[in-house]
Amino acid sequence: MTERYLGSGTIEHDESSLTGPVPAHLPQRLTITLWDFSWYTQAGPGEPYADLDAAVADAASLGYNAIRICAAPLLLFGELGLDDLARDLAIEGLGAAPGGGFYGQRTRWYDAPGGFRVDLHARLLALFDAAQRHDIVIVLASWEYQQSPAFAASPRWFEAIDAVPLEERYRVLADAWDRMIAWLSAQGHRERIAVVELHNEVDFSILPALEQGGAAEVARLRARHPDLLVTASYGKPPHLAMHRVPEALGAAQFHVYSYGVLDALQQRIDIRSEGSEGFPNAALRELLRRDAPSLAEYGRAAEWKYRATVVTDQMIYGYDWIDPVAWDAWLVDHYPPYEHLMRREIASRTIAIAAWGRWQGVPAIVGEGWVGYTPLYGTFEEGPIGRSLAEHGVRTALDHGMWGVVLSSNAAPHHPMWQLRDWQRELNAEILAR
Repeated sequence: MTERYLGSGTIEHDESSLTGPVPAHLPQRLTITLWDFSWYTQAGPGEPYADLDAAVADAASLGYNAIRICAAPLLLFGELGLDDLARDLAIEGLGAAPGGGFYGQRTRWYDAPGGFRVDLHARLLALFDAAQRHDIVIVLASWEYQQSPAFAASPRWFEAIDAVPLEERYRVLADAWDRMIAWLSAQGHRERIAVVELHNEVDFSILPALEQGGAAEVARLRARHPDLLVTASYGKPPHLAMHRVPEALGAAQFHVYSYGVLDALQQRIDIRSEGSEGFPNAALRELLRRDAPSLAEYGRAAEWKYRATVVTDQMIYGYDWIDPVAWDAWLVDHYPPYEHLMRREIASRTIAIAAWGRWQGVPAIVGEGWVGYTPLYGTFEEGPIGRSLAEHGVRTALDHGMWGVVLSSNAAPHHPMWQLRDWQRELNAEILAR
C-alpha cells in the first residue's frame, strides 16, 4: 500500500516525555492521593487519620508515592495571632444537627464529626516523618480561603484570614509559605517537598484572580527557593485559552473534572445554589431518603461556617439526605448520551494542561479529577463508569508527559473508594512503570 503525504498535521508526535524537568531528588512519576484538610479534620479516635503513620504506610502499600495536603500555612506560619490555636486546634466539623448526627454527615469531605483537639505543628512534622519512613513525598497546598477553617470549633482562624484585605492575601500566603519552608528545611525535610502551591483552586476560592498579585507572589517565592517547584492551582483552567495562565508558575498543577451527566443532575435538582425559592424542588424530593427532614427541620450550621466555605447550605442538606441508590441510578440511566462528551472533555483538558506545561518547560500535574463532587455514599465514580473515566484520564495524562496524577479525587482514606485496593495497586503500578 502506498502512503501518501497528507500534511504535517497528520504526523503523530510522541509527547510521552515529561513536559518539564523534575528535580533529581524527586520521583520521576508521581501517583498522588488527595488527603486535603481531612488528614487533620478526620483525625479523631477511630477516624481515617487517627494513626497517621499507619495511614501513610497504607498509602505506600497501595503504590502511592505522593500525598497532597492542606498544610494550613496561614494558621501555622501566617503571623496572624493564631499560634495558640495552631498548637491546640479544636475540630468541630460543621457542628451537631438538631435531629441527631452532624451537618455534613453524608457529604463528601464534610463528614467530620469533630470532638477532638490537634496540635497542627506537631501533626505536620509527624506527617513528614512518616512520609520519610515510607518514601513518600508531599504536595503542599492551602485550602484556607476555600474551606479549611470551617471545620474548627472557633471562628478565630477564619476571622483572622478574612480580615486580611483581598489585595494582600497572596502576599500573606507567600510569606507564610516562606516561613513554613524554612521550618521544614530546619527539620530535615526540604527534599520531602514535591510541590508548594500558593493556594488550591485560586479560581474557586476567596481570592483575587491569580494575575492580580498571585503570579507575582509565586515568582517571588520561586526566587527565594529556586530548588523547589512553586505554583498555584486552578480548579478549572482556561483550557481554550491557556495563554491566559500566568507564566510565573513553576508547575502546571491544574484540575480536570468533567461533570457531564453529573452537572445535568445537579442543575435538575438545583443542589449547588443557595437561597433558592421552594428548595428542595420536586426533582430533588424524589431522590431524598424517606426519613429526610424538611429543610427547616434540619436547620443550618453556624452562619460563619458558610462564610468560611464555598459549599452551600443546599448542598449540605441535599447530600446529607439524598438516597444514594436513587442518585446513582439516575446517573447511570442518563449517562449514555454524555459518555462521548465526558471522555473527550477529560482528554482535551488534560492534553491542554500538558501542552501548556511543555510550552513553559515545567512539570505538569493533575492534582484532582475526574467526574466531580458527589454524595459520600454515591458510587458513580467508584463504579465501572467512573473507574473507566478515571483510567482514561490517567492514561491520557501519561501519554502526554504528565509528571503527576491522581487516580481519582475520591481515592483517599476518607472516602469509600479507598477500599478498591486492587484497582488502586494496579493503576498505580501502571503509572510508575511509565
